[in-house]
Amino acid sequence: MKKAVAAANPEAYVEGLGGWQRECIEALRNTVRTATTLDEVIKWGHLVYSANGPVLLIRAEEKRVLFGFWRGQRLREIEPRLKPGGKYEMATLELREGDSIDARIVRRLAREAVALNRTLGDPTQIVR
Repeated sequence: MKKAVAAANPEAYVEGLGGWQRECIEALRNTVRTATTLDEVIKWGHLVYSANGPVLLIRAEEKRVLFGFWRGQRLREIEPRLKPGGKYEMATLELREGDSIDARIVRRLAREAVALNRTLGDPTQIVR
């Protein structure tokens, strides 16, 4: 995917997308935003949601949408397709055209991720 100028805000990010990726991100975004209280910003060029530190991200790429959680490795019982990787117990779900995730699962993941930050603190501030 070509390097693009970061969107000014979450609405501009979604407006800049098309096709199945836009539909997927709109659905994820709407479900996450109604599931729990989160701050929504553009960070690192994509949607990032925070509550006592970063909680989750939604990112459109050339052939996929990434739905990731900073403490996602602790959420794999809820969604086994979450793939571990990176710092902070990160895990991501890769969605490609035709893939889906049930809105109930999205809501549960978002709520549990926020609860983990509430209990354990900001994942980026943990000293290892």
